[in-house]
Amino acid sequence: MKKKKNKDIRIYTDGACNPNPGPGGWGAVILYPNQTTPVEISGGEHEATNNRMELMAAIQALERFKEPHNNIVLYTDSKYIRKGITQWIEIWEKNGWQTSTKKAVKNQSLWKRLNENAKKHKVTWKWVKGHAGNKWNERADLLARNGVPEEIKSLPLEDLEGIHIFTAISYSSKDKIGGWASYLRFKAYTKSISGKIENTSSNRMHILAAVQGLQLIKKKYPIHLYTVSSYLKDGASLWVHNWQKSDWKTKEGKPVKHKDLWIALQKLTQSLQVTWHLVSKNHFPEEMDAVKDLARNSIKK
Repeated sequence: MKKKKNKDIRIYTDGACNPNPGPGGWGAVILYPNQTTPVEISGGEHEATNNRMELMAAIQALERFKEPHNNIVLYTDSKYIRKGITQWIEIWEKNGWQTSTKKAVKNQSLWKRLNENAKKHKVTWKWVKGHAGNKWNERADLLARNGVPEEIKSLPLEDLEGIHIFTAISYSSKDKIGGWASYLRFKAYTKSISGKIENTSSNRMHILAAVQGLQLIKKKYPIHLYTVSSYLKDGASLWVHNWQKSDWKTKEGKPVKHKDLWIALQKLTQSLQVTWHLVSKNHFPEEMDAVKDLARNSIKK
């Protein structure tokens, strides 16, 4: 007997916060029927709670759908999310967004946003036990943890055995002119490189800054690369391998943007030991301020 094909759009979501409250990340894996490569999305906030990140993961996943769908199954390991959206939310609405103890519902704006998006579709909400070996739940957990912005105190800035590369861009969306910069530090040695490009995009500039910085490396030491771009960090550490397997096509079958730079970056990282660090824009190390100035000044040249 042939196995019945799954016609549902399956979504696995997760949130992470370290410490809680503190910097947080969210992640979601979207599995479309008849498509082998999942869509992965993630992000983070500097000030968050675990529950807020669980909510954001579900919200961001549902907001990707521009048209109504009647076949979505969303899996979460958060009973707070599942019970909230299936049991509590109607009571909260009737009570003017107050709990049974007459206190304001926490994360009210996010609950409203989630409910608004859920009502556009037919969503089946399912709870899955976390850290119990479910492949896609584990993947969502990894995406969430990778999405957590790192505080300065948690960044390996004092690692004397590693090479530190700080990257930044300055971009004018109106003129489509961008400046990029990379600043390399290894013990007492420093070096910087920067440039300007017209008719470009901010995402392309972030990849270019990383490529140019890594091309400065002459010896094989562990490398810490710092960026404010989750697109760059996730692309380099999570997505690029799937893109290569899919002949540089996205999940939707469209060509991957900036393919030339992603290929160049992948070739560089294959021979180097690179750890990617997502830096919060609100808590810059001094080197990030310096490299940002380099990127700004490169546009003026």
